[in-house]
Amino acid sequence: MDFLYFLLIGLVAGWLTGQIMKGGSFGLVTNLVVGVIGAILGGFVFSLLGLAATGMMGKLVTATVGAVLLVVILRKFGRNID
Repeated sequence: MDFLYFLLIGLVAGWLTGQIMKGGSFGLVTNLVVGVIGAILGGFVFSLLGLAATGMMGKLVTATVGAVLLVVILRKFGRNID
């Protein structure tokens, strides 16, 4: 069940990132991929900063921040995920 929550949070985080970064969604599969990778990246960055996410909302914030960072990094290196 935890894996299902992880995928659901990743999907929502990817959608939120699409709304924040370009004003629209990336598409279902891309939202999921961006959100899941963002969750991993966000967890890593938050742990480096000494922050911890608790609860569903904290995990969603962590995943969204990580997904935004991922999109910024990809755009910096010329990769467009639109």
